[in-house]
This record gives sequence, structure tokens and C-alpha cells, in this order.
Amino acid sequence: QVQLTESGGGLVQAGDSLRLSCAASGRTFSRLTMGWFRQAPGKEREFVAVKNWSGDYILYADSVRGRFTISRDNAKNTVYLQMNGLKPEDTAVYYCAAASRSYIGRGQSAYNYWGQGTQVTVSS
Repeated sequence: QVQLTESGGGLVQAGDSLRLSCAASGRTFSRLTMGWFRQAPGKEREFVAVKNWSGDYILYADSVRGRFTISRDNAKNTVYLQMNGLKPEDTAVYYCAAASRSYIGRGQSAYNYWGQGTQVTVSS
């Protein structure tokens, strides 16, 4: 079992930055692929970014590439999402998720563990 807890969300203005954190407990963190997803009001949950256990594979959604950065600290069992240049369309509940390290990709069904989400609201 893996427990994931997100933090760092909030209300910001367009152009501001936020850093989300996701602390993991339970199963060995370094063996997991970690991803971020988001769900905007009235929309389906979508992929944001993923980083594999060794850090040599990173994938971003087109909508956030160049503005968001995913990182992880295996010693702290934590994955981060640095969000710069936030836009109103980034408003969503952000979820971190964990998958087996043998998986690297954006398919939500491959992620077995999910956090409770943290709200990010960007005002114009």
C-alpha cells in the first residue's frame, strides 16, 4: 500500500507560481513512477506530468510544458510540481499518483495509488 498526501495548493493570480508537494508513505518510494494529474470543474481528469523512479524519464502535457517542472526527492519520499506562469485555465484539483516503476506514461488506469488532491485556483 502507498499513501499519498498533496499540499501546496492555493489561490494565486495569473502569472504567479506555486509548488505542489506530494509525500508518500508505505511502499518504497524509489520503486515507484510518480505522476501529477488535474481535474478542472466540469472536465475529466487529465495528465500533467510524470517522472520515473530514476529520474531519466520525464513527460509533460503539451499545455504545461515549459511552465511546469516535476521533480522528486527519493530520500524524502516526496514528488514536487513547480508551476510557473500560472494561467486561469490551470485552475483545477491537482492529484499525485503512483504506479509501478515498470510503467512510464500518462495512462491513468496504470496508476494504482492516488492522493486526495489539492485545489489550485488562478484568478485573472
